[in-house]
Amino acid sequence: MRQARGVQVAEVRRLLLSLANVVEGRSYGMPSFLLNGHFLARFRDEDTVLVVQLATISERDVLMELDPRTFFLTDHYRNYPAVLVRLAEVPPALLGDVLNESWSYVGALPPARPRRKRRKARK
Repeated sequence: MRQARGVQVAEVRRLLLSLANVVEGRSYGMPSFLLNGHFLARFRDEDTVLVVQLATISERDVLMELDPRTFFLTDHYRNYPAVLVRLAEVPPALLGDVLNESWSYVGALPPARPRRKRRKARK
């Protein structure tokens, strides 16, 4: 039996916001999701790709080997423990598992230090 594939943006947002202490913000002009001040995930474009923080690059490599149709990376993320997810291809249950693993990892990090406010440049 074939597993259904594809998740809508609204469902991804609902999944992420249902995780404890996750809040929505903006990153590079797109919706992003933070856990205790740390990056968890963000939409990379309007409705097709989600960037998800992982614990290790090895974890990303396993996901890409497991399902290369769904998981990929670009040169920008090559040295960063994150994976890009094609929302039209990801099985919903697998996305839930990946997001829960990411939430567990990011949630174990010490709380992020508040960012200092930038001072305006003098004229």
